[in-house]
Amino acid sequence: MATEHVIPAKRRSDEGKGASRRLRRSGMLPAVVYGGKEEPQSIQMEHNTVWLASQNEWFYSAILDLDLEGKRQKVLLRDLQRHPFKPVLLHVDFQRVSENEALRARVPLHFIDQAKSPAGKTSGVVISHHLTEVEVSCLPKDLPEYIELDLSGLKVGDIIHLSELKLPAGVEIPDLKLGKDHDVAVVAAAFVKEEAEPEAEGEAAGAEVPATKQGTEEKK
Repeated sequence: MATEHVIPAKRRSDEGKGASRRLRRSGMLPAVVYGGKEEPQSIQMEHNTVWLASQNEWFYSAILDLDLEGKRQKVLLRDLQRHPFKPVLLHVDFQRVSENEALRARVPLHFIDQAKSPAGKTSGVVISHHLTEVEVSCLPKDLPEYIELDLSGLKVGDIIHLSELKLPAGVEIPDLKLGKDHDVAVVAAAFVKEEAEPEAEGEAAGAEVPATKQGTEEKK
């Protein structure tokens, strides 16, 4: 059974920059919820509650239960505005989701047992994660909080592509329908290329003679 993530909220009638500043000064966070058959609704939440939730991976990929004054609705986080340098949230956008309509969402990838793989045990090998999340399409009930990628069998020279991910039932990757060019690499293991050492001073090709010495030799 999927874990419920409840985010409490209240309606708000005051809008505009001034109203938003007043909310923030009082420890509240302005937000909006939109989508579905209902009109967009301006809401407010306790800043610290949302801040703590935002420290978790699930906040960005899981279906959330927005508790709006006792009425719950399923939503996805669609935008989160932060202060440029302070640990402060400025605004949040949530989108309502319908249980019977497929949605698109970005889901994080969890790489497991990398250190146990042949590539992970080989000196001089770098394992590159080209993707750390992937966009999937599915019904809300099928949306995974993350997708695991087992790297225990990864060998030097291996490349794991998008099409090789093991997806839960009912989940698909829309990009794979666009053709082979979209079946990009997710993980690759390769030896590090050593950079050539710079040539010692005075040992460049042709061993050029200093201009002062050239002049002396010409006079001879």
